[in-house]
Amino acid sequence: MSSRTMKSPGPPVLRLPLAAALTDTVLILVFAAVGRDAHQRGDIISGVLLTAWPFLAGAAIGWAAARAWRAPLSVRRAGLAVWLGSVAGGMALRAVTGQTVVLPFVIVALLSLGLLLLGYRLLLAGLRRRRRA
Repeated sequence: MSSRTMKSPGPPVLRLPLAAALTDTVLILVFAAVGRDAHQRGDIISGVLLTAWPFLAGAAIGWAAARAWRAPLSVRRAGLAVWLGSVAGGMALRAVTGQTVVLPFVIVALLSLGLLLLGYRLLLAGLRRRRRA
């Protein structure tokens, strides 16, 4: 055996949760960026981070509450908790920090983040099922 076949890029136990958490983070940042662009707000980078941080914090709470690292691509175990955590936590944090929380925004966030955070997990679950068949 050569040394090339024995090396591993890292423990798979850590790679998958890290990749899922990174994907969730990027998708929440995309949600914030699209929302800011739709409302023609300035300060691109700092503005996106200002908009995204409550949702990122809520998603982190969802990750911790569901122990999502155990099954990070599971729609039921991780996806629902991360999605609902990002929306509920995000809206709560926006409210306590004086940011806007109005019903139309809550609905848009619920639908958009649901599509993004559950969507990629559903897509990957479907692809895994197809591979097994």
